[in-house]
Amino acid sequence: MDELKSSGKPFDISKREVQEAWEKVKANKGAPGVDGCTVGEFEKDLKNNLYKIWNRMSSGSYFPPPVLAVEIPKPHGGTRILGVPTVADRVAQTVVAGRLERKVEAIFHNDSYGYRPGRSALDAVGACRRCCWKTDWVIDLDIQKFFDSVPWNLIVKAVEANTDQAWVLLYVRRWLGAPLQQPDGAWKRRDRGTPQGSAVSPVLANLFLHYAFDMWMSREFPGIRFERYVDDVVVHCVSEAQAIAMVKAISGRMEEVGLRLHPDKTRIVYCKDGKRRGSYNHTSFTFLGFEFRQRRARDKHGRQFSSFLPAISKEALKRLNEEVRSWRLHRRTRRTFTDLARRVNPIVRGWMQYYGAYYRSALYPLLARINAYLVRWIRNKYKRLQGKKKALECWRGITQRYPRMFAHWPWTPSVPHAW
Repeated sequence: MDELKSSGKPFDISKREVQEAWEKVKANKGAPGVDGCTVGEFEKDLKNNLYKIWNRMSSGSYFPPPVLAVEIPKPHGGTRILGVPTVADRVAQTVVAGRLERKVEAIFHNDSYGYRPGRSALDAVGACRRCCWKTDWVIDLDIQKFFDSVPWNLIVKAVEANTDQAWVLLYVRRWLGAPLQQPDGAWKRRDRGTPQGSAVSPVLANLFLHYAFDMWMSREFPGIRFERYVDDVVVHCVSEAQAIAMVKAISGRMEEVGLRLHPDKTRIVYCKDGKRRGSYNHTSFTFLGFEFRQRRARDKHGRQFSSFLPAISKEALKRLNEEVRSWRLHRRTRRTFTDLARRVNPIVRGWMQYYGAYYRSALYPLLARINAYLVRWIRNKYKRLQGKKKALECWRGITQRYPRMFAHWPWTPSVPHAW
Protein backbone atom coordinates (compact mmCIF):
# COMPACT_ATOMS: atom_id res chain seq x y z
CA MET A 1 0.00 0.00 0.00
CA ASP A 2 1.16 3.52 -0.70
CA GLU A 3 1.13 6.78 1.25
CA LEU A 4 -2.12 8.00 -0.31
CA LYS A 5 -4.18 10.06 2.12
CA SER A 6 -7.91 9.80 2.55
CA SER A 7 -8.79 12.24 -0.25
CA GLY A 8 -12.41 13.34 0.03
CA LYS A 9 -12.76 11.68 3.45
CA PRO A 10 -13.52 13.58 6.66
CA PHE A 11 -10.65 11.92 8.56
CA ASP A 12 -7.02 11.97 7.50
CA ILE A 13 -5.81 8.37 7.89
CA SER A 14 -3.17 6.98 5.53
CA LYS A 15 -3.32 3.55 3.99
CA ARG A 16 0.22 2.97 5.16
CA GLU A 17 -0.91 3.32 8.78
CA VAL A 18 -3.45 0.55 8.22
CA GLN A 19 -0.82 -1.64 6.53
CA GLU A 20 1.65 -1.15 9.38
CA ALA A 21 -1.08 -1.87 11.92
CA TRP A 22 -1.84 -5.15 10.13
CA GLU A 23 1.81 -6.17 10.25
CA LYS A 24 1.81 -5.70 14.03
CA VAL A 25 -1.41 -7.69 14.42
CA LYS A 26 -0.01 -10.50 12.26
CA ALA A 27 3.22 -10.61 14.28
CA ASN A 28 1.26 -10.84 17.54
CA LYS A 29 -0.93 -13.65 16.13
CA GLY A 30 -3.76 -14.19 18.61
CA ALA A 31 -7.10 -15.99 18.61
CA PRO A 32 -10.11 -15.14 16.42
CA GLY A 33 -12.89 -12.90 17.75
CA VAL A 34 -16.67 -13.20 17.55
CA ASP A 35 -16.61 -13.69 13.76
CA GLY A 36 -14.30 -16.73 14.01
CA CYS A 37 -11.90 -15.25 11.44
CA THR A 38 -8.27 -16.18 12.08
CA VAL A 39 -5.23 -14.13 11.14
CA GLY A 40 -4.54 -16.59 8.30
CA GLU A 41 -8.06 -16.33 6.92
CA PHE A 42 -7.96 -12.53 7.10
CA GLU A 43 -4.73 -12.55 5.10
CA LYS A 44 -6.25 -14.56 2.24
CA ASP A 45 -8.17 -11.45 1.12
CA LEU A 46 -5.77 -8.97 2.67
CA LYS A 47 -5.98 -6.12 0.16
CA ASN A 48 -9.78 -6.01 0.27
CA ASN A 49 -9.96 -6.42 4.05
CA LEU A 50 -7.48 -3.61 4.74
CA TYR A 51 -9.22 -1.34 2.23
CA LYS A 52 -12.54 -1.84 4.06
CA ILE A 53 -10.95 -0.86 7.37
CA TRP A 54 -9.26 2.22 5.89
CA ASN A 55 -12.38 3.31 3.99
CA ARG A 56 -14.67 2.99 7.00
CA MET A 57 -12.26 4.56 9.49
CA SER A 58 -11.44 7.53 7.27
CA SER A 59 -15.13 8.15 6.53
CA GLY A 60 -16.24 7.87 10.17
CA SER A 61 -18.43 4.84 9.50
CA TYR A 62 -16.36 2.23 11.34
CA PHE A 63 -18.27 0.59 14.18
CA PRO A 64 -16.52 -2.12 16.21
CA PRO A 65 -18.18 -5.53 16.60
CA PRO A 66 -18.66 -7.07 20.06
CA VAL A 67 -15.58 -8.26 21.91
CA LEU A 68 -15.37 -11.99 22.63
CA ALA A 69 -15.09 -12.64 26.39
CA VAL A 70 -12.69 -15.46 27.26
CA GLU A 71 -12.27 -16.68 30.83
CA ILE A 72 -8.64 -17.09 31.93
CA PRO A 73 -7.84 -18.90 35.20
CA LYS A 74 -6.00 -16.87 37.86
CA PRO A 75 -2.92 -18.32 39.62
CA HIS A 76 -4.65 -18.24 43.03
CA GLY A 77 -8.07 -19.42 41.88
CA GLY A 78 -10.99 -17.80 40.11
CA THR A 79 -10.96 -16.38 36.61
CA ARG A 80 -10.47 -13.07 34.86
CA ILE A 81 -12.11 -11.98 31.63
CA LEU A 82 -9.91 -11.40 28.60
CA GLY A 83 -11.50 -9.48 25.72
CA VAL A 84 -10.63 -10.78 22.24
CA PRO A 85 -11.54 -8.40 19.39
CA THR A 86 -11.84 -9.60 15.80
CA VAL A 87 -8.71 -9.48 13.63
CA ALA A 88 -10.12 -6.53 11.65
CA ASP A 89 -10.95 -4.68 14.86
CA ARG A 90 -7.43 -5.32 16.19
CA VAL A 91 -6.05 -3.66 13.05
CA ALA A 92 -8.33 -0.63 13.51
CA GLN A 93 -7.44 -0.38 17.21
CA THR A 94 -3.73 -0.59 16.40
CA VAL A 95 -4.08 2.38 14.02
CA VAL A 96 -5.55 4.51 16.81
CA ALA A 97 -3.14 3.18 19.42
CA GLY A 98 -0.21 4.13 17.16
CA ARG A 99 -1.46 7.70 16.77
CA LEU A 100 -1.99 8.05 20.51
CA GLU A 101 1.33 6.47 21.49
CA ARG A 102 3.30 8.84 19.26
CA LYS A 103 1.55 11.78 20.88
CA VAL A 104 1.69 10.79 24.55
CA GLU A 105 5.04 9.01 24.86
CA ALA A 106 6.87 12.28 25.50
CA ILE A 107 4.71 13.14 28.53
CA PHE A 108 4.86 9.79 30.30
CA HIS A 109 6.60 9.49 33.67
CA ASN A 110 10.08 8.04 33.96
CA ASP A 111 8.85 5.38 36.42
CA SER A 112 6.23 4.08 33.95
CA TYR A 113 7.41 1.03 31.97
CA GLY A 114 4.43 -0.80 30.45
CA TYR A 115 4.08 -1.02 26.66
CA ARG A 116 6.46 1.83 25.96
CA PRO A 117 9.13 1.90 23.24
CA GLY A 118 12.62 1.19 24.54
CA ARG A 119 11.28 -0.06 27.89
CA SER A 120 10.42 -3.53 29.08
CA ALA A 121 9.17 -5.50 32.04
CA LEU A 122 12.78 -6.49 32.78
CA ASP A 123 13.70 -2.80 33.00
CA ALA A 124 10.95 -2.36 35.61
CA VAL A 125 12.17 -5.40 37.57
CA GLY A 126 15.74 -4.09 37.47
CA ALA A 127 14.69 -0.64 38.70
CA CYS A 128 12.63 -2.25 41.46
CA ARG A 129 15.60 -4.35 42.55
CA ARG A 130 17.83 -1.27 42.84
CA CYS A 131 15.23 0.66 44.83
CA CYS A 132 14.72 -2.28 47.20
CA TRP A 133 18.44 -2.13 48.03
CA LYS A 134 18.13 1.58 48.89
CA THR A 135 14.87 1.63 50.85
CA ASP A 136 13.62 -0.89 53.42
CA TRP A 137 9.89 -0.96 52.70
CA VAL A 138 7.68 -1.66 49.70
CA ILE A 139 3.98 -1.25 49.02
CA ASP A 140 2.79 -4.00 46.69
CA LEU A 141 -0.26 -2.28 45.18
CA ASP A 142 -3.21 -4.17 43.75
CA ILE A 143 -5.86 -2.06 41.99
CA GLN A 144 -9.01 -4.13 42.23
CA LYS A 145 -10.40 -5.11 38.81
CA PHE A 146 -8.72 -2.16 37.11
CA PHE A 147 -9.59 -3.06 33.51
CA ASP A 148 -13.19 -3.80 34.49
CA SER A 149 -13.64 -0.66 36.62
CA VAL A 150 -11.78 2.26 35.03
CA PRO A 151 -14.30 5.11 34.41
CA TRP A 152 -14.95 6.00 30.76
CA ASN A 153 -15.38 9.72 31.34
CA LEU A 154 -11.87 10.04 32.76
CA ILE A 155 -10.35 7.97 29.94
CA VAL A 156 -12.06 10.20 27.37
CA LYS A 157 -10.91 13.30 29.26
CA ALA A 158 -7.30 12.05 29.18
CA VAL A 159 -7.52 11.31 25.45
CA GLU A 160 -9.09 14.73 24.75
CA ALA A 161 -6.15 16.41 26.47
CA ASN A 162 -3.66 14.66 24.19
CA THR A 163 -5.07 14.66 20.66
CA ASP A 164 -6.53 17.12 18.20
CA GLN A 165 -7.72 14.30 15.94
CA ALA A 166 -11.50 14.01 16.21
CA TRP A 167 -11.48 10.48 14.78
CA VAL A 168 -9.17 9.20 17.51
CA LEU A 169 -11.62 10.35 20.16
CA LEU A 170 -14.61 9.08 18.15
CA TYR A 171 -13.25 5.54 17.88
CA VAL A 172 -12.01 5.43 21.48
CA ARG A 173 -15.58 6.20 22.59
CA ARG A 174 -16.96 3.48 20.31
CA TRP A 175 -14.50 0.87 21.54
CA LEU A 176 -15.24 1.70 25.15
CA GLY A 177 -18.92 1.12 24.47
CA ALA A 178 -18.55 -2.08 22.44
CA PRO A 179 -20.44 -4.93 24.17
CA LEU A 180 -18.87 -8.15 25.42
CA GLN A 181 -20.07 -11.41 23.93
CA GLN A 182 -19.97 -13.86 26.83
CA PRO A 183 -19.02 -17.57 26.53
CA ASP A 184 -22.72 -18.52 26.41
CA GLY A 185 -23.28 -16.18 23.44
CA ALA A 186 -25.19 -13.49 25.36
CA TRP A 187 -24.17 -9.85 24.95
CA LYS A 188 -23.21 -7.85 28.00
CA ARG A 189 -23.43 -4.07 27.90
CA ARG A 190 -20.82 -2.21 29.90
CA ASP A 191 -20.73 1.25 31.45
CA ARG A 192 -17.07 1.31 32.50
CA GLY A 193 -13.79 -0.54 31.91
CA THR A 194 -11.71 -1.31 28.84
CA PRO A 195 -11.33 -4.97 27.82
CA GLN A 196 -7.98 -6.43 28.80
CA GLY A 197 -6.58 -7.96 25.63
CA SER A 198 -7.63 -5.30 23.13
CA ALA A 199 -4.92 -3.50 21.16
CA VAL A 200 -5.92 -0.02 22.31
CA SER A 201 -6.39 -0.84 26.03
CA PRO A 202 -2.70 -0.59 27.07
CA VAL A 203 -2.26 2.98 25.85
CA LEU A 204 -5.63 4.00 27.32
CA ALA A 205 -4.70 2.41 30.66
CA ASN A 206 -1.29 4.08 30.62
CA LEU A 207 -2.79 7.44 29.79
CA PHE A 208 -5.43 7.17 32.50
CA LEU A 209 -2.93 6.10 35.18
CA HIS A 210 -0.48 8.78 34.04
CA TYR A 211 -2.90 11.38 35.37
CA ALA A 212 -4.58 9.28 38.09
CA PHE A 213 -1.37 8.00 39.67
CA ASP A 214 1.98 9.04 38.14
CA MET A 215 1.41 12.80 38.04
CA TRP A 216 -0.40 12.72 41.37
CA MET A 217 2.61 10.97 42.97
CA SER A 218 5.02 13.48 41.41
CA ARG A 219 2.90 16.36 42.64
CA GLU A 220 2.07 15.13 46.15
CA PHE A 221 5.06 12.88 46.98
CA PRO A 222 7.94 13.91 44.69
CA GLY A 223 10.61 12.09 46.72
CA ILE A 224 8.98 8.64 46.63
CA ARG A 225 10.06 6.24 43.87
CA PHE A 226 7.80 3.68 42.24
CA GLU A 227 7.67 1.34 39.26
CA ARG A 228 4.45 1.03 37.28
CA TYR A 229 3.83 -1.48 34.52
CA VAL A 230 0.31 -0.54 33.39
CA ASP A 231 -1.76 -1.38 36.53
CA ASP A 232 0.99 -3.36 38.30
CA VAL A 233 2.61 -0.95 40.79
CA VAL A 234 5.33 -1.09 43.45
CA VAL A 235 6.00 1.92 45.72
CA HIS A 236 9.18 2.29 47.81
CA CYS A 237 9.20 3.78 51.33
CA VAL A 238 11.88 4.52 53.89
CA SER A 239 9.88 3.41 56.94
CA GLU A 240 6.85 1.37 57.93
CA ALA A 241 5.10 4.52 59.13
CA GLN A 242 5.61 6.16 55.75
CA ALA A 243 4.32 3.02 54.00
CA ILE A 244 1.15 2.97 56.15
CA ALA A 245 0.53 6.65 55.40
CA MET A 246 1.13 6.10 51.68
CA VAL A 247 -1.36 3.22 51.50
CA LYS A 248 -3.99 5.49 53.04
CA ALA A 249 -3.16 8.35 50.64
CA ILE A 250 -3.10 6.14 47.53
CA SER A 251 -6.34 4.44 48.56
CA GLY A 252 -8.00 7.85 48.82
CA ARG A 253 -6.64 8.86 45.42
CA MET A 254 -7.94 5.68 43.78
CA GLU A 255 -11.40 6.34 45.18
CA GLU A 256 -11.25 9.87 43.75
CA VAL A 257 -10.76 8.44 40.25
CA GLY A 258 -13.37 5.69 40.55
CA LEU A 259 -11.08 2.81 41.51
CA ARG A 260 -10.30 0.82 44.65
CA LEU A 261 -7.25 -0.85 46.15
CA HIS A 262 -7.78 -4.53 46.87
CA PRO A 263 -7.93 -4.70 50.70
CA ASP A 264 -6.34 -8.16 50.92
CA LYS A 265 -3.84 -8.10 48.06
CA THR A 266 -2.35 -4.64 48.71
CA ARG A 267 0.44 -5.32 51.17
CA ILE A 268 3.27 -3.56 52.99
CA VAL A 269 6.46 -5.60 52.66
CA TYR A 270 9.73 -5.39 54.60
CA CYS A 271 12.73 -5.94 52.30
CA LYS A 272 14.50 -8.24 54.72
CA ASP A 273 18.10 -9.27 54.01
CA GLY A 274 21.28 -10.06 55.91
CA LYS A 275 21.55 -6.55 57.39
CA ARG A 276 17.85 -5.83 57.88
CA ARG A 277 16.72 -7.70 60.98
CA GLY A 278 13.38 -8.20 62.65
CA SER A 279 10.21 -10.23 62.21
CA TYR A 280 7.42 -8.92 59.98
CA ASN A 281 4.24 -10.32 58.45
CA HIS A 282 5.36 -9.88 54.84
CA THR A 283 8.96 -10.15 53.65
CA SER A 284 8.39 -10.98 49.98
CA PHE A 285 6.28 -9.80 47.04
CA THR A 286 5.78 -10.68 43.38
CA PHE A 287 6.21 -8.21 40.53
CA LEU A 288 5.92 -9.07 36.81
CA GLY A 289 6.51 -12.79 37.37
CA PHE A 290 9.45 -12.34 39.77
CA GLU A 291 9.35 -13.02 43.50
CA PHE A 292 11.43 -10.56 45.53
CA ARG A 293 12.75 -11.98 48.82
CA GLN A 294 15.88 -12.68 50.84
CA ARG A 295 18.32 -14.84 48.86
CA ARG A 296 21.93 -15.93 49.01
CA ALA A 297 24.33 -14.00 46.81
CA ARG A 298 28.08 -13.61 46.24
CA ASP A 299 30.11 -10.42 46.12
CA LYS A 300 32.87 -9.73 43.58
CA HIS A 301 35.35 -11.54 45.83
CA GLY A 302 33.24 -14.70 45.96
CA ARG A 303 32.07 -14.19 49.54
CA GLN A 304 28.49 -15.20 50.34
CA PHE A 305 26.00 -12.77 51.82
CA SER A 306 22.23 -12.37 52.05
CA SER A 307 20.46 -9.89 49.77
CA PHE A 308 16.91 -8.95 48.73
CA LEU A 309 16.67 -10.23 45.16
CA PRO A 310 14.16 -11.18 42.43
CA ALA A 311 13.87 -14.64 40.90
CA ILE A 312 11.17 -16.45 38.95
CA SER A 313 8.06 -16.67 41.12
CA LYS A 314 6.48 -19.92 42.29
CA GLU A 315 3.37 -19.17 40.23
CA ALA A 316 5.38 -18.56 37.05
CA LEU A 317 7.49 -21.67 37.64
CA LYS A 318 4.34 -23.76 38.13
CA ARG A 319 2.89 -22.42 34.87
CA LEU A 320 6.06 -23.22 32.93
CA ASN A 321 6.24 -26.70 34.45
CA GLU A 322 2.67 -27.36 33.34
CA GLU A 323 3.56 -26.27 29.81
CA VAL A 324 6.61 -28.55 29.72
CA ARG A 325 4.43 -31.43 30.89
CA SER A 326 1.91 -30.69 28.14
CA TRP A 327 4.59 -31.15 25.46
CA ARG A 328 4.82 -34.88 26.31
CA LEU A 329 8.32 -34.97 24.84
CA HIS A 330 8.99 -38.53 25.99
CA ARG A 331 6.05 -39.75 23.86
CA ARG A 332 7.19 -38.14 20.60
CA THR A 333 9.34 -41.06 19.51
CA ARG A 334 8.51 -40.61 15.83
CA ARG A 335 10.43 -37.35 15.94
CA THR A 336 14.19 -36.93 15.87
CA PHE A 337 16.18 -35.22 18.58
CA THR A 338 16.70 -32.31 16.16
CA ASP A 339 12.93 -32.07 15.61
CA LEU A 340 12.37 -31.77 19.35
CA ALA A 341 15.04 -29.08 19.62
CA ARG A 342 13.44 -27.05 16.82
CA ARG A 343 10.11 -27.21 18.60
CA VAL A 344 11.14 -26.28 22.14
CA ASN A 345 14.16 -24.01 21.62
CA PRO A 346 12.28 -20.80 20.68
CA ILE A 347 10.01 -21.19 23.73
CA VAL A 348 12.74 -22.12 26.19
CA ARG A 349 15.04 -19.40 24.88
CA GLY A 350 12.31 -16.85 25.61
CA TRP A 351 11.97 -18.17 29.17
CA MET A 352 15.71 -17.96 29.68
CA GLN A 353 15.92 -14.41 28.33
CA TYR A 354 13.14 -13.23 30.64
CA TYR A 355 13.19 -15.31 33.82
CA GLY A 356 16.91 -15.99 33.61
CA ALA A 357 17.73 -12.28 33.60
CA TYR A 358 17.76 -12.26 37.42
CA TYR A 359 18.94 -15.11 39.68
CA ARG A 360 18.89 -17.57 36.82
CA SER A 361 19.77 -20.57 39.00
CA ALA A 362 16.11 -20.58 40.13
CA LEU A 363 15.28 -21.64 36.57
CA TYR A 364 17.68 -24.63 36.57
CA PRO A 365 15.26 -27.22 38.05
CA LEU A 366 12.80 -26.51 35.24
CA LEU A 367 15.50 -26.84 32.57
CA ALA A 368 16.77 -30.05 34.16
CA ARG A 369 13.23 -31.40 34.06
CA ILE A 370 13.15 -30.88 30.29
CA ASN A 371 16.34 -32.96 30.17
CA ALA A 372 14.64 -35.71 32.16
CA TYR A 373 11.86 -35.88 29.56
CA LEU A 374 14.48 -36.09 26.81
CA VAL A 375 16.25 -39.01 28.54
CA ARG A 376 12.89 -40.74 28.80
CA TRP A 377 12.49 -40.10 25.07
CA ILE A 378 15.80 -41.93 24.45
CA ARG A 379 14.65 -44.89 26.53
CA ASN A 380 11.29 -45.06 24.76
CA LYS A 381 12.71 -44.71 21.25
CA TYR A 382 15.62 -47.15 21.43
CA LYS A 383 15.10 -50.61 22.92
CA ARG A 384 18.81 -51.14 23.49
CA LEU A 385 18.89 -47.98 25.64
CA GLN A 386 15.91 -48.77 27.85
CA GLY A 387 18.15 -49.30 30.83
CA LYS A 388 18.65 -46.18 32.91
CA LYS A 389 22.44 -46.46 32.99
CA LYS A 390 22.77 -46.92 29.20
CA ALA A 391 20.36 -44.06 28.52
CA LEU A 392 22.37 -41.71 30.74
CA GLU A 393 25.63 -42.71 29.01
CA CYS A 394 24.02 -41.94 25.65
CA TRP A 395 22.75 -38.64 27.07
CA ARG A 396 26.18 -37.56 28.26
CA GLY A 397 27.67 -38.40 24.88
CA ILE A 398 25.08 -36.30 23.02
CA THR A 399 25.47 -33.28 25.31
CA GLN A 400 29.26 -33.42 24.97
CA ARG A 401 29.22 -33.72 21.17
CA TYR A 402 26.41 -31.23 20.58
CA PRO A 403 26.49 -28.87 23.61
CA ARG A 404 24.24 -26.27 21.98
CA MET A 405 21.64 -28.50 20.33
CA PHE A 406 19.09 -27.42 22.94
CA ALA A 407 19.00 -23.77 23.97
CA HIS A 408 19.22 -24.53 27.69
CA TRP A 409 22.14 -26.97 27.60
CA PRO A 410 24.83 -24.28 28.06
CA TRP A 411 23.11 -23.48 31.38
CA THR A 412 22.24 -26.98 32.57
CA PRO A 413 22.86 -30.22 30.63
CA SER A 414 22.24 -32.25 33.81
CA VAL A 415 19.33 -34.53 34.68
CA PRO A 416 17.59 -34.48 38.09
CA HIS A 417 18.64 -37.33 40.40
CA ALA A 418 15.04 -38.40 40.94
CA TRP A 419 13.50 -38.85 37.53
